[in-house]
Amino acid sequence: MDAYSDRAELTELMSRYADIADLKEFTELPGRVFTDPVALDFESVAGIPPMTMPLGEYVDVLRGAFAPFVATHHVISGHVIELDGDSATIHAHVRAEHWLPGEGSRRWLVIGFYDNRAVRTPAGWRLSSVKLTASHQENADLVAALARG
Repeated sequence: MDAYSDRAELTELMSRYADIADLKEFTELPGRVFTDPVALDFESVAGIPPMTMPLGEYVDVLRGAFAPFVATHHVISGHVIELDGDSATIHAHVRAEHWLPGEGSRRWLVIGFYDNRAVRTPAGWRLSSVKLTASHQENADLVAALARG
């Protein structure tokens, strides 16, 4: 592979990553996006310490985390990709909107960036590590209320 095709595949990988939540496609896409296991760091958004978990467990977490939302929309752009043989880092900006059912402003907005790691596998590039750093959030209290039940 050459650097241009690797960069194109890694950019597409980030688009598939967004599609998991936005399409609520938790069956085939996760295996096309992540390694097993996968390292996760959403501490700046959810306050959960960084962890590594089996992909099957993470898919269950994703399914539950996105279940309350009637729609989500993740725009991931400005990819800066550093290649090092069969590994890569991807820095990208994100604007993620999450709508809850009901009237009024029931939208959770997250703006920030991803610093992800990917590895080349026999099936193509896969994310081995995902880190989201939120620089701004609106209505995060809506999500906190969901977590409290």
